[in-house]
Amino acid sequence: MGKKITSLLLEFANIHRFFLRFLRELVSPPYEFKEIIRQCYEVGWKSFPLISLTGFIVGFVFTKQSRPSLEDFGASSWLPNLISIAIVRALAPLVTALIASGKVGSQIGAELSSMNVTEQIDAMEVSGTNPYKFLIVSRILATTVMIPVLCFYVAGIGLFGGYLSIISKDQLSLLSFFTQVFEAIKMIDVFAMVLRAVVFGFTIGFVSTYVGYYSSKGTEGVGKAANSAVVASMFIVFIEELLIVQVLSLL
Repeated sequence: MGKKITSLLLEFANIHRFFLRFLRELVSPPYEFKEIIRQCYEVGWKSFPLISLTGFIVGFVFTKQSRPSLEDFGASSWLPNLISIAIVRALAPLVTALIASGKVGSQIGAELSSMNVTEQIDAMEVSGTNPYKFLIVSRILATTVMIPVLCFYVAGIGLFGGYLSIISKDQLSLLSFFTQVFEAIKMIDVFAMVLRAVVFGFTIGFVSTYVGYYSSKGTEGVGKAANSAVVASMFIVFIEELLIVQVLSLL
């Protein structure tokens, strides 16, 4: 029992040291702008097909499932208001984070772990390149920036999927639909979405890079790093979602 507690405390110490080094490297030159842009492309643009399909299905299915409950109260006309609040406030950032955890998190964890196994990180240090700034800071910044961008896109494509679900049974113009949507959305809802997306994006980048950077040697370490990056990212995202909901409820 004592060894497990000691191991856990050492892990927290490593995480704390890793975070402090990230902050130090973040503000100190030189800045790897080209690598940051490349990572934004990897995180953002290459995730668009999967994000598009997932966002559309979430909006369509959520609207389809919500209709019977509102029809029981004769409030089916409130469907655009309901889905706009649900998607913007909760579903869009959470779905984006979960998809990114699976796709981006596993990719980052496996990539850094393989570089660690093949000693490419050690070679970068010998050659005078700062591997932490080049590999870690650029990826964390990319996920922190691109997850909110993807979140707005998922919200838009999810609302469009909801609109297609509505017009399959009702007569409603696209202009009327989005008029009701924007009337229901308040600034606190947009703020909540952006806050969630930024926190989730940073978490995915931080957890994935940490797991990959400190992965164990050997071929098994690559698979474990990819799996740990996905599982840990998703778990922490759900914990953060719970905490953010509690904080926003006070506002």
